Amino acid sequence: MTRQDADRNAVEIDTSKPHPARMYDWYLGGKDNYPVDEEMGRQMLALEPRVPVMARVNRAFMHRATRWLAQDGVRQFLDIGTGIPTEPNLHQVAQQIAPHARVVYCDNDPIVLAHAAALLRSTPEGVTEYLQADVREPAAIVEGARRVLDFTRPVALSLVALLHFVPDEDGAHELVDRLLAELPSGSYLMMTHATGDFTPEESAAATEKLRAAGVTLALRSREEFGRFFDGLQLVEPGVEVVHRWHPELGEPVPGQDDGVIPGYGAVGRKP
Repeated sequence: MTRQDADRNAVEIDTSKPHPARMYDWYLGGKDNYPVDEEMGRQMLALEPRVPVMARVNRAFMHRATRWLAQDGVRQFLDIGTGIPTEPNLHQVAQQIAPHARVVYCDNDPIVLAHAAALLRSTPEGVTEYLQADVREPAAIVEGARRVLDFTRPVALSLVALLHFVPDEDGAHELVDRLLAELPSGSYLMMTHATGDFTPEESAAATEKLRAAGVTLALRSREEFGRFFDGLQLVEPGVEVVHRWHPELGEPVPGQDDGVIPGYGAVGRKP
């Protein structure tokens, strides 16, 4: 562990405003959330009833992309914006295929830290570790991850359902570039991102409600999302609506129909 148990017990959780990780937990039917998170979640549901399905679709993408990467030989994963543990977690998917896979999780929400033990149940052959850090601190993340991962060998960088909470003025694209710059050739970026391309009015209303509650939502278009993969070799089928990226690698998400889930996903390889 990167923190002692005493530190974990001492973390302070701000329940005065909603937090994306706890809202995500509520959407998934979890219990690690607070009334403020549920209230905002219900407001989002009133605008877009498919939000819980969208959360499950993002989770399912992570499972499929991790499975694809592990089958392709990737044995190291850096997952930023981990969220509250929900099985199967990334390391469980990766280590089912490659028991000796090494995984570093990272999140900035103290409630995730409080549940980090659930993320550390590695196979005997593999390793899992947890870092308490924000994606806006790439140097700290890399420093911590180097203690577990070998940065001379390929690493899969996972940014699932995260960057739509980081606006351009916070340097979202530059943050991704800085993280990728530390990774060797053969590494991958796996990522999903919410979009307003298909539901512009509802998306604008959701953005305003979240902003009023202190949560920034930076929805991006297909073209803006694709920019995160500039200089990378996109894995087929490239940038795709999340649930249509290699559906054969997973199971259908309950409640998912043939409609368009408003989010994009992609995996790209660093040359």
